[in-house]
Amino acid sequence: MSSPALLHLLRCARSSVTRRTFLTCTASRQVDLPQGGGALPGVRRASGSTRFDSFGIWDNRIEEPVLRPPGPPHGEATPRVGLSRVGSASVLGLRRQNEDRLSVARIHDDLLYFAVFDGHGGPHAADYCSTFMEKFIRDALEEEDDLEKVLKKAFVDVDEALHTHLSYFNNDSFLTAGTTATVAMLRGGVELVVGSAGDSRALLCRKGRANKLTRDHTPDHKDERRRIQRSGGFVTWNGVGEANVNGRLAMTRSIGDFHLKASGVIAEPDTRRLAVQHASDSFLALTTDGINFLLSDQEICDVINQCHNAAEAADVIAQRALQYGSEDNATAIVVPLGAWGQHQSSAGVYSLSRTFSSSGRWA
Repeated sequence: MSSPALLHLLRCARSSVTRRTFLTCTASRQVDLPQGGGALPGVRRASGSTRFDSFGIWDNRIEEPVLRPPGPPHGEATPRVGLSRVGSASVLGLRRQNEDRLSVARIHDDLLYFAVFDGHGGPHAADYCSTFMEKFIRDALEEEDDLEKVLKKAFVDVDEALHTHLSYFNNDSFLTAGTTATVAMLRGGVELVVGSAGDSRALLCRKGRANKLTRDHTPDHKDERRRIQRSGGFVTWNGVGEANVNGRLAMTRSIGDFHLKASGVIAEPDTRRLAVQHASDSFLALTTDGINFLLSDQEICDVINQCHNAAEAADVIAQRALQYGSEDNATAIVVPLGAWGQHQSSAGVYSLSRTFSSSGRWA
């Protein structure tokens, strides 16, 4: 056989092999999917998946799916807030016992629950709320989807249940126990609803600035004071200018305090709803008055923004209140959001002179 004929034969054989290989690979990729969009046999579907995309690289032979969580319009991903990243701390201060309580829980896959309770007159009311508030919220969710209505119902229901519970002890002093309640619920990582009764607070740090989400329920507010007076109660001021209901309670709303219900002290919370902006919002913080009475909302925001994680932040903010002279229990919950660590304060937030001044106050 001549050389030109041999060369032509080799070229034809190579072309045939290449074409056969291409057809084999193409056929192997044409697999019929089950009806209804089900998964392929032997392929496990990713849990909680709602939308898939593929790697956008030049080699389109790689077709491994990438899970993208559901998010706002335009395909923006919503950061997932995990309970493992939430920080909390509660310190005794100079009190004999810690009457503060806190709760953190996942109610549903897309619904998180955070709460702080600042007890007074004993820990009975705060203990009960930290144990059962979540249950009453779950019960309310079976009848109502609006989270503001859910919180209002849960606060009133837990107050009534607490009265029944404390009455079993046949001890009138137990009925004088009460607690503040500040509860935050985060649904879908975006919908934030806060309910509060008393003077514990919730604040949102947005672009490095503190945004207060709650109002302190004290007799200093005209509408609160008028309700007390219309109900037959009265307001007095102590030696340091602090207003009290019937000379006993520094707040006009609380859970418990049943000896003052007839004087206008109610359990119904104020509520607020807003959308979390993860590109701007660094964290949500819930704090009791052992912190609030010593640090301003912006100081709390600045201190937390200096911390590496939420667990450190909660502990630091509680300890900072003690350094500034707080004698009360101090409790904080810090929930990191999408802009965590992006808005650190450039100024130092530790005041040595303020620490000395506050310490001298108690000398």
